[in-house]
Amino acid sequence: MAARIYLNGQWFFGSLALVLSIGFMTATASSDAATNAQTRAGWQLLQRGETGLVVAMRHAIAPGTGDPANFKLGDCSTQRNLSAQGQTQAKQIGAEFRNRNIKVSRILSSQWCRCLETAKLLNLGKVEPLPALNSFFSNSSKKSGQTATIRKLILNNRNTKGAIILVTHQVNITAITDIIPQSGEAVILKSDGQGKIKIVGRIGGF
Repeated sequence: MAARIYLNGQWFFGSLALVLSIGFMTATASSDAATNAQTRAGWQLLQRGETGLVVAMRHAIAPGTGDPANFKLGDCSTQRNLSAQGQTQAKQIGAEFRNRNIKVSRILSSQWCRCLETAKLLNLGKVEPLPALNSFFSNSSKKSGQTATIRKLILNNRNTKGAIILVTHQVNITAITDIIPQSGEAVILKSDGQGKIKIVGRIGGF
């Protein structure tokens, strides 16, 4: 049976499967365009060197979910780690910062190995481990305390010159922004000086 769908100002006709396929491809293209626009805007914001910018970045590609049952902090052999692709991705992200002459004031990282390695491979400066950035994927009771600490950090640095990079986990970023970032993607945050934290940009696509 023929079906039709109205997208972007025009009608598409055909079999239901074809129409749905066209709709999916159109929606995907629109989503990709929006993501690219956000990324361009995010880089421009960082290049302008505004004060108080905090870049909450998810660690680079590390295949899998969560951590093995024998996980031990400080023992990378028991953890989920960056793949070769993830290592390349982290280096590419750092190169983008350098090529765009973006000033970075601090780099803070979760104590998980995949985050520390991501932060070091950025090659943008000294990496400082920060427990508040650790994953609470397996222990949600730590969510509120850690999230409050990071929010306070962002508020306290609203006048800091140079971006602060936080290398952390998906759950940590989602807790603050409601955004589920891809591996290597970052959300740019800034305090408005009245106790509120705003999302002012995103960078990704690596």
